[in-house]
Amino acid sequence: MKKTEISIFVVEDDDSIRFGLEEILKAEGFRVESCADGAKAIEGISGFLPDLILLDVMLPGRSGYEIAKQLRKARCRIPILMLTAKGQEMDKVVGLKSGADDYVTKPFSIIELLARIEALLRRTREWGGDDGVPEPAAPVEFQVGKATIVPDTYEAKVGGECVSLTPKELELIVFFHGHRGSVLSRDRILEAVWGVKYFGTTRTLDQCVAQVRRKIGDEGRTPEYLLTVHGVGYKLV
Repeated sequence: MKKTEISIFVVEDDDSIRFGLEEILKAEGFRVESCADGAKAIEGISGFLPDLILLDVMLPGRSGYEIAKQLRKARCRIPILMLTAKGQEMDKVVGLKSGADDYVTKPFSIIELLARIEALLRRTREWGGDDGVPEPAAPVEFQVGKATIVPDTYEAKVGGECVSLTPKELELIVFFHGHRGSVLSRDRILEAVWGVKYFGTTRTLDQCVAQVRRKIGDEGRTPEYLLTVHGVGYKLV
């Protein structure tokens, strides 16, 4: 897919950062629109329907956390890359729990930001190779424990109830399902799902696993299906 066909919506209240991001992304060939007010972000996103959202945390009117939660509650599956000036691990965890797929901490390098954008687009849209042709994923349902995973709609069906999955959660489940029965190290999972250029900590993975367990009905002190292998990583049985 050509970059000129890919759109990014930037939600950032700092004028200098927002204008800078617009210029950089446009120079890279993306279509870009932006918003400075958290209270108007949902309306702007709904009208533009971007392929990816760059979402600041601290915004006037409504925080980035609240915006992400509202989008996911409405079953919006657009990938969200959260921008935050906060370096505390818990703030990043809150962002991921709110529905963000990835995050970068200010100040960030342009190289890192573009790498994260490309990796997120590639994973969520199955970006193709140099010819720009996307490779669609097969929307085949499969079972994980008590849950039926429906990739086509980003949902997990448990006991007659449908729960929405973020793109990252779905990719993690698909990866585990493809390697069920095998013990997978944290590093291997991070490289496969978050990409080789991921700069974060394994805490991000652990938090995502916790969210997946909750959504497939496997949470609690003794999970039955998505098991922790202490000192190594995880295994799906």
